[in-house]
Amino acid sequence: MTTKGQRGFEDLECYQLALQVLKEAYRVADRLPVEEKYNLANQMHWAATSVILNIAEGYGRFHYLDTLRFYYIARGSLNETLSAFIVCKELQYTQGEIQQQRELCHSALRSLNGYIRYVRKQQKGHKEYGDSAIRENPAQYSIATQPLLDE
Repeated sequence: MTTKGQRGFEDLECYQLALQVLKEAYRVADRLPVEEKYNLANQMHWAATSVILNIAEGYGRFHYLDTLRFYYIARGSLNETLSAFIVCKELQYTQGEIQQQRELCHSALRSLNGYIRYVRKQQKGHKEYGDSAIRENPAQYSIATQPLLDE
């Protein structure tokens, strides 16, 4: 958490719930058979980590549309993590845990959706930049042509 009086992404309920999802995903992934180490386990790590990283990155953006883009990615990754839990159940890698995992993921989704509604309503950056997401100009590259040494 941030220091007293300071607010940051770590204080967001959706971030805290996403951390719980991350811990559960790592716990399950660590128990998977060795043949799943670089497949399902790795995918679970990526998806669950993506949730918390995208919430943090979105929080650090100025314009609300840019912020929302990261929160939407986090929401997709949260659903991907839930799907990985379902795969583990269906392949009988876990037993009797799916209901608790579903509830945890749905709690995180509800919280994230609520925060998305709040951000959309606040429209931070709207007055300064309008209704378009801020985009950087693409980098301009040029290729200098030089004769080959053999020529």
